[in-house]
Amino acid sequence: MIPGDISHDKLGTAQRWRATVYLGLISSTFSTVVSQLSAARIGRDAAVDWMSVAAIPARDWALTADPSIGSIAIGIAFHQWADFSWALVFFGVLGKWTAKLGPASLAIAAVPWANLSSAFEWLILVPLFPFWQPIFTLQQPYWIGFLVHLSSASMYPLFAWLRRSPSQRDAFAGRTFLRVWSLGAICGILLLEAAALFAAYDRELPWAGRNPSVDQTFIRHMSTHHEQGILMASIGAERAGDAHLRALSKLMVASQRGESRILAHWWASWFDEPMKICSAEERASMPGLLDPADLAKLRSTEAPSFDRLFVELMTRHHKGAVAMADSQIRDGSDPRLRIMAHAIRHGQQGEIALMHGLDGAPAVSLALRNMLADNFNLVPRTSGMDRSADHMSLLKPINEEVMCATRCASGSTHDSE
Repeated sequence: MIPGDISHDKLGTAQRWRATVYLGLISSTFSTVVSQLSAARIGRDAAVDWMSVAAIPARDWALTADPSIGSIAIGIAFHQWADFSWALVFFGVLGKWTAKLGPASLAIAAVPWANLSSAFEWLILVPLFPFWQPIFTLQQPYWIGFLVHLSSASMYPLFAWLRRSPSQRDAFAGRTFLRVWSLGAICGILLLEAAALFAAYDRELPWAGRNPSVDQTFIRHMSTHHEQGILMASIGAERAGDAHLRALSKLMVASQRGESRILAHWWASWFDEPMKICSAEERASMPGLLDPADLAKLRSTEAPSFDRLFVELMTRHHKGAVAMADSQIRDGSDPRLRIMAHAIRHGQQGEIALMHGLDGAPAVSLALRNMLADNFNLVPRTSGMDRSADHMSLLKPINEEVMCATRCASGSTHDSE
């Protein structure tokens, strides 16, 4: 380990805070660039993720079927403010202990700090106090935030250089470590940029699985499933009586469109043959896929019954996607598809809860369980609690309250007419 070399270093508080500000700007910008360049490599649509982040301060206003420039900008700005704030906490508030660490020690501390700060955001700050916004925690699995925080904290070793005066930097014992570390960060950005450039021309990294038929089936089936989900969510975005349900429908459209684009892009990059359209038999056996009669009923239903029917049908549809994603996690080949499947399983279970109005501590508890399993398609066991029934019983009273409020609002509207 390289020593911090600070035994005779008499630094003032102002100099430490100035270095902290510089480090916060560097680390937050670095994590933004890494997030933007790497998102699609693991099956994430960066624009949709920024929009979800924007919904933390901007609420439902930020949610649109096509992420707007405004919502993306708000999401990036909020993310950079959060990363900047964590740097202020680490080197400013906790500077009595952390400001004296050498670059190697800061590199080691980056991992537990990223874990602590991302967990604090995901479990408390965003879904509870002060923001009380469950969308982020229910829609994005924890590991996404951890990776973002880790990329930001990976810049913390630079603080050991920034906090020194120009005359002290020449004699700094950690210079060699920082040169290698900085070169690695620059090379990492260049590699991500090159990967994104090649990906724009359908030249992703080659498929890395064992059984192509399993992965091909998942891509084809999930693309077909998402196609119907986008149609249903588009109807909900236009006709739902509850304003929050309309906003959630727009989020569903955006997220499923983004995932469908990535799946189509991966197919074009990995496989030579064109993607086949799912047959009638495949569609009939696909879990959660609605038949034409259900879609016709959804289109023809008027308020105030529309919201209840939409939540019922979309819950069924999402449960099917969760089951498909869970199967891919267990049996899939390419690790990128399995990572994407985990995010789909978590996000669609979270959207079921969001449609039923879940928030606060129950939302956090459910999000934790959604990270680990499919909690809505479990077969009852001979012993222990049936967690699927437990989850639905948790959501049912909330759903009834939301639907009652919607009916009352619709009834008031009709009365006024």
